[in-house]
Amino acid sequence: MGRAFEFRKERKFKRWDKMSKVFTRLGKEIVMAVKSAGPDPASNPRLRTIIQNAKGAQMPKDRIEAAIKRASNKDEKDYEEVVYEGYGPYGIAVVVETSTDNINRTVANVRSYFSKAGGSLGTSGSVVFMFDRKAVFRFAKGEYDLEELEFELIDFGLVDIDENEGEIFVYTEFEDFGTMQKALEEKHIDVISADFQRFPSTLTELDEEQEEIINKMIEKMEEDEDVNQIFTNMA
Repeated sequence: MGRAFEFRKERKFKRWDKMSKVFTRLGKEIVMAVKSAGPDPASNPRLRTIIQNAKGAQMPKDRIEAAIKRASNKDEKDYEEVVYEGYGPYGIAVVVETSTDNINRTVANVRSYFSKAGGSLGTSGSVVFMFDRKAVFRFAKGEYDLEELEFELIDFGLVDIDENEGEIFVYTEFEDFGTMQKALEEKHIDVISADFQRFPSTLTELDEEQEEIINKMIEKMEEDEDVNQIFTNMA
């Protein structure tokens, strides 16, 4: 899973860098985390993870602290996480993860991206079952031994471990995220990023022209500030 995840991660961060939106998105995640469980990272694992990711994305410390302070204000708007499912051209399954303060706006936009590309927005559950959702932790390999780490982490929900370009990727089931996060913290492993990824159970092969059409639809979706991540079963 490591190589596929790394490609997806690299593509996402290149997109965020180009659009200068990475800090805005992290800020929204901070707001949701603070409003759900408070501003103290010590007692809010979700916030702790986002701060970790923000540091990995080189978000300045003062901006992180400002976002937490702003989120603590009762008047600060909150965001809702909504997942949309549908089919793009050529029957490609698409899952769109969003965080929004206006669901009507977001669903209208997502529907238009599908329809303009010749696809269609589906109902809840129509596509997501085709994907296996995993928690993914990424950290520098350093002096860690892959086999030794695998043995140490197996009791904390490890389902896979991989190394790629000097970094280690640890995979767990969605529900084991907190257990693995705590285990890595207790082992003083400096995690660069931790998030959730959806891996398709089967892949659909397309030719180069068809892939380009799907990618144009995805790029249009990625321009939307409400959209966080997009997953497809395109090979």
